Amino acid sequence: MSKIHDNIMIVLQSIRLRAGAKSNDFPFSVPVIQQLGELCFESPVTVFIGENGTGKSTLLEGIAAAIHAITIGGNNIDQDETLDHARTLAASMVLSWTVKTRRGFFLRAEDFFNFSKELARTRKQMEAEIERVKVEYADSSPLAQGLAKAPFVSSLHEMESRYGKDLDARSHGESFLQLFKARFVPNGLYVLDEPEAPLSPVRQLALVAMMKDMAGQGCQFLVATHSPILMAYPGATILSLDDVPMKKVAFDDIEHVKFMRMFLNDPENFLNRL
Repeated sequence: MSKIHDNIMIVLQSIRLRAGAKSNDFPFSVPVIQQLGELCFESPVTVFIGENGTGKSTLLEGIAAAIHAITIGGNNIDQDETLDHARTLAASMVLSWTVKTRRGFFLRAEDFFNFSKELARTRKQMEAEIERVKVEYADSSPLAQGLAKAPFVSSLHEMESRYGKDLDARSHGESFLQLFKARFVPNGLYVLDEPEAPLSPVRQLALVAMMKDMAGQGCQFLVATHSPILMAYPGATILSLDDVPMKKVAFDDIEHVKFMRMFLNDPENFLNRL
């Protein structure tokens, strides 16, 4: 695949582990972490691939903790008990920036459900406050009522303009894409762990289109995925964690891609062998 982003700045240039940081304890016991040298990011989109258990999520969680990324739907990354190992790894990381940024976020697919629930809870809270004001200011002037309701109406309007109405009522895939549309901003650094999980193939293509648009606005993406569609992002650097140390691979050489092509070319033959 041809490189198409040569003139676009890479926000995070590289990561490496401090000398003497490695040990036999998790997460340093993960083979790909044990053998992690300097990892340089060469393009706006870096895709990490590999079987489950190879360390994709562990590495991305460590990077997210090291950059103190905003989390979507989960607890603060500096306080989340499920990410203790990520903070341990992050403390041993040395980052090299072109321009250090706090724009962007860290997203694990499983965190989106929590985000959607929190958004619905906030909406109900704002609506309840508006109803409370109506009752308490029933005998007041329209001006007084309007002033009392203004903070809640404004918050509700801002939320709806950003995420649309009833984000939680949409399909999971629609809501996921709406979240990306609302939260992608120029010059951001986005760490995405298997974002394809709730997305159909067509919506995965829509995500690729969004990423391509934002890469043109100075954004950088670090993505762990099993999706050949996301792996096919034009100009992406693809790193395989099936190899230790991890190595750069071409899209057409990815075993997962080869297998999917073989299956789709003759699914009946594959299924008859089960």
